[in-house]
Amino acid sequence: MWLLLTALLGLAGGALSLDKLNLCMDAKHHKVAPGPEGRLYLQCAPWKDNACCTANTSAEAHKDNSYLYNFNWDHCGVMSPKCRAHFTQDTCFYECSPHLGPWIQAVDQSWRKERIVDVPLCREDCHSWWEDCKNEYTCKSNWHKGWDWSSGINKCPEGSKCRKWTQVFPTPKAMCEQIWSRSYVYSPLPRSSGRCMRLWFDGPNPNRQVAEFYLNGARRHRGAALTALLLPAVASLSVMMS
Repeated sequence: MWLLLTALLGLAGGALSLDKLNLCMDAKHHKVAPGPEGRLYLQCAPWKDNACCTANTSAEAHKDNSYLYNFNWDHCGVMSPKCRAHFTQDTCFYECSPHLGPWIQAVDQSWRKERIVDVPLCREDCHSWWEDCKNEYTCKSNWHKGWDWSSGINKCPEGSKCRKWTQVFPTPKAMCEQIWSRSYVYSPLPRSSGRCMRLWFDGPNPNRQVAEFYLNGARRHRGAALTALLLPAVASLSVMMS
């Protein structure tokens, strides 16, 4: 009987063993599968050994008038270069990362079929982003939706007004979690913990190890739940066969 249970768990485990550590989400500009891209541009270059973005996408990520999303960063005045650099890095992370599997969810949107939700972003990344943007102005706390797109680029919606960054996002946590509809969740852990994702890095990509930690945790949880579900069925079968 235990052999039967082991076989059932093995089959279920195989179904859950999809390689979420190395894949690209189904979205507007992502490649079908990750792979080397030797000529990624500037801030996207850290992903060159294994990327979900193409060289063209990486170049467009650095442009003010990019075809990627036609997003107007200067909707409340010209954004400073130091603040803009963080949004470029955020775009590179989103477009190029092959290790976001644990946080990819299906969505029904015209421009993508998948998105990321609650990616734990290291506290240093959130704090430096917020610090370098705290003197900017914006009219919205959620930049994913609610814009006026009638001109082809995003403008502040009617009735809104430009306010200082710190009024819209009083803390780094508020900014990281709200600005992209909770694509990120603020992690109180430092980069050195190996338990949070980094937007900025040099050398080998440290985020695979982080994704593996969360994916293994999710697999353990599913395995325990599956065992609890199968045990009564196996027990009933045992009684019937005895």
